[in-house]
Amino acid sequence: MSNLQANDPVGISFWLISMAMVAATVFFLIERDRVSGKWKTSLTVAGLVTLIAAVHYFYMRDVWVATGETPTVYRYIDWLLTVPLLIIEFYLILSAITKVPIGVFQRLLAGSLIMLVAGFMGEAGYMDVTLGFIIGMAGWIWVLYEIFAGEASQINAASANAICQKAYSSMKWLVSIGWAIYPVGYFLGYMNGAVDDATLNGIYNIADLWNKIAFGLVIWAAAVADSSE
Repeated sequence: MSNLQANDPVGISFWLISMAMVAATVFFLIERDRVSGKWKTSLTVAGLVTLIAAVHYFYMRDVWVATGETPTVYRYIDWLLTVPLLIIEFYLILSAITKVPIGVFQRLLAGSLIMLVAGFMGEAGYMDVTLGFIIGMAGWIWVLYEIFAGEASQINAASANAICQKAYSSMKWLVSIGWAIYPVGYFLGYMNGAVDDATLNGIYNIADLWNKIAFGLVIWAAAVADSSE
């Protein structure tokens, strides 16, 4: 195994984020004991997201340090597991306050999988990069529609739980603004060629740190506030 060098900021970011994911996992799982039963599944899922990401970041760091190449396969395996789990959190947070049709979960899951599969095929060279980008964006827009204007949004708006409404609002903006970093990186790295592998991986790493840990913290804050009432 190659050693991490002090002049490798991307390699260092892989290591720092992997440790942050481990710490977040411990935090979320311990905090399950602090919240009411209806929130425990949400915090468990938040912990699973950061645990899966931590394991993959250790592997991605090794690939980067040893080869200097983008660990595309590991990154997409990570996203294929963690992104649907993050999307499921919308369903879980609504389920904590009311009965939610299974169709909400199915549509959110389908949109996220379309986004991920198309993105991987474009980055890995199995599909034209522009076509992969277009299909991936369509999946993302489908998810955004559901959480902003679709049934999930309508269920949240009809809820009388102000804490859950605030958490839902924060989560949907994280998916909108935070997740926008990924298609920007894809466009600049694979379609436009404006950034190199180091910059692209730095962009993706920062996005993962924000979108996975911050997403979980929003859920944790809502769970603690609701449980204390």
